Amino acid sequence: MTTDGTTADGMVERRWAVFHRWGPYILLAAGTILSLSAADAIGMTDAERRLSGVLVVVAVVLQLAWGRAEHRRPGPTTESACYYTARWAVGFVLTWMNPLFAFYAAIGYFGAAHQLPRRLVKPGLIATAVTAAGSQSGGLPPGDGLGWLLFGAILLVNALLVALFAHFGDLEEERVRTQTETIAELERTNAALQQALDENAALHTQLLVQAREAGVADERRRLAAEIHDTLAQGLTGIIAQLQVVAGTTDPDLVRVHAGRATDLARESLGEARRSVHNLAPVALDGDGLPQALEKTVTEWGERTGARADFTVTGTAEPLHEEVAATLLRIAQEALSNASRHAVATRVGATLSYIGDEVTLDIRDDGRGFDPRVRPARTGSGGFGLDGMRARAERIAGSLTVESEPGHGTAVSARVPLVRHD
Repeated sequence: MTTDGTTADGMVERRWAVFHRWGPYILLAAGTILSLSAADAIGMTDAERRLSGVLVVVAVVLQLAWGRAEHRRPGPTTESACYYTARWAVGFVLTWMNPLFAFYAAIGYFGAAHQLPRRLVKPGLIATAVTAAGSQSGGLPPGDGLGWLLFGAILLVNALLVALFAHFGDLEEERVRTQTETIAELERTNAALQQALDENAALHTQLLVQAREAGVADERRRLAAEIHDTLAQGLTGIIAQLQVVAGTTDPDLVRVHAGRATDLARESLGEARRSVHNLAPVALDGDGLPQALEKTVTEWGERTGARADFTVTGTAEPLHEEVAATLLRIAQEALSNASRHAVATRVGATLSYIGDEVTLDIRDDGRGFDPRVRPARTGSGGFGLDGMRARAERIAGSLTVESEPGHGTAVSARVPLVRHD
């Protein structure tokens, strides 16, 4: 739309340029031919005929001179105002001698805005209206009082028309100016938009690179946490069972603990495979989260000899596998900490379905610690509380820890209740 409007405006400007260049010649020729044809009827004297001829030549020379000067300094200038004034004077004198020369004088209506400064446009139009009114009233000067009255009435009408058309011209000029400013603003906006699009494209590329790097780092952390939560804990359990076997000669006790070590080895192998493929923990195969947690807590109690209780509150619902796996991993880590660090003799785990949230609370009666003191990392490379907290936050959850030296530890994980698809 903008391109079509700009093209149309350019075509109009070119046509006006052609008219301003050739229009005065055409109107001068028309006025001259008509004036000579009616010279006898109007009563022109020989002196007026000769003077008219001289002024016609002057008008042609004036137009030729202006045609050359206009290319050097287009637009309203002092030279263009002088040209307009001289042309009006020539037209006025010619019309004084023969009213039909008003055809040439009428060119002043079309050139005022183009050749006069803004403050002189209306005076220039009124001056042209005087010449036109003199022609329309029968010639200048009027012969009697009635002629002057007729001249005054016609001049008033011409002046009103001039004022009306000048007003329309001002409105059109304002419209064109506004349109030009709007087009310029649109061009600036388009340029800014294109720049923003280019910047967004570069930012998008940068974000893709960062996302890939973050994905690689997150996958490394996930695998590290999975290895810690599965293989490391499984191997620890196997070592504990084998130590019992090594320290006893009771065949039944050997068989029980060797069987547990074998089961732990199989489970750890399955967990390793699932960790690589980012699947759910083995304990969740065929079981819901409550059953998997109950089994995990019970097996932990059997391995450690500590009392382990598990409770479900609320209405259990099937959870999304990522949510279930996260809570199970947190429970496994909390139980591992309770046996390795807290030396707990009793643990209670509670799974609660509360509205649109699921809460897992694990409390032990171990020796506790000061949560404000960050423990130094050991050579075993445990992930501990940071790993549990990271798991919860990964699914828009949270993890809080309450503990005090000598008074046990309480771990509470709160995550959104996202149902299984």
